[in-house]
Amino acid sequence: MSERVIQDSAAADAAAILTLVKHPRNLPRLSPLFQQGFLVKVPGSGSIRTILCGHLGLGAEYLEGRIQTIFLNGKPVDDVDAAMVGGGDTLALSAAMPGLVGATMRRGGYLAGLRANISHRDQEQADHGGECLVKLKLFNLLTEELGPVFLEKGIWVEEAVLELFLHHQPKDFWAGFLAAYLNGEELDLQALPSMAWAQGGDLICLRVIASPG
Repeated sequence: MSERVIQDSAAADAAAILTLVKHPRNLPRLSPLFQQGFLVKVPGSGSIRTILCGHLGLGAEYLEGRIQTIFLNGKPVDDVDAAMVGGGDTLALSAAMPGLVGATMRRGGYLAGLRANISHRDQEQADHGGECLVKLKLFNLLTEELGPVFLEKGIWVEEAVLELFLHHQPKDFWAGFLAAYLNGEELDLQALPSMAWAQGGDLICLRVIASPG
């Protein structure tokens, strides 16, 4: 694995970059990290559409057709152009959910009026500023569709969260990986499950990339 592949990332300024190299056809079970939430860096505050499409590279058609339910700081959102996101905010994204709850929470759905008292209000705008971190949560089908995309670019997780996650993975989880690198230096894969990460409360950039072979 070349040094360029290991370190060529928008996350190059992270305190530490952990890169896991997986088998080309292996999809690691990282859903708990996606559902619990991970951090992404964006140039500044903006609408949900600006954050997802302009900064994070999602297609407009994907946003409109696939991401049916959006929560901003725990409140369902209907208008992705009016709802503003800034540093410290949390965006939860989901494909269509089944049943009455799914229909009620779906943005712009015909039952959206049933949860008007808990919906996000457009005037609750985030503070404008420079580069910031936004927490993303992915659910159901989006974990498989978007999770690998974000992992290849690099996601930020807290040291304690990463340590807890790695320590609880079974042996067959690690069998799907070929190599591991910390800031470009190769690590022993067998040592990762017991490594201590939670030392200074910092963030770690986690990347998962496929082996070219």
